[in-house]
Amino acid sequence: MKRVTFALSIAVGLGFASTAQAQGPPDACGPKGQLPAEFSQNVGESARCFELRMYTADPSRGGDINTLHQRFREEEVAIFEKHGAEVVAVWQRLDDSNTLVWMLAYRDMDHRRQVWADFAADPAWEALRNKYQVPISIEQYWMSTTDYSNTK
Repeated sequence: MKRVTFALSIAVGLGFASTAQAQGPPDACGPKGQLPAEFSQNVGESARCFELRMYTADPSRGGDINTLHQRFREEEVAIFEKHGAEVVAVWQRLDDSNTLVWMLAYRDMDHRRQVWADFAADPAWEALRNKYQVPISIEQYWMSTTDYSNTK
């Protein structure tokens, strides 16, 4: 599992994101046949691409976790689903009250790129982002299900 941290403001114009370094997603994620050999041995033939994201609100810059939750509750999840992502779950971290954790699933990395491009271009997202401006830092983890996983 590769930890990737990047500023979504660069990737999709979220704004208010901060990180130590900007990186994009891995080249491949999802089915065994799309992965490099060092990752594919234990991955399922029809595995999907899973993205675990952690958004930590930064109170020192005006970030409020409750505002972030409201943004998700009100429409952010629905916008992602409208563009083809499966929002597997959204959690409140219990060891860090300022962190929201969520997981998305895609067919593969190409599908992920399309979902994010469509999300970023959606006028509903721009309106929601402007309504609920929350400075956050972002952590991402990329995963493909194993060939023996109950989750496919």
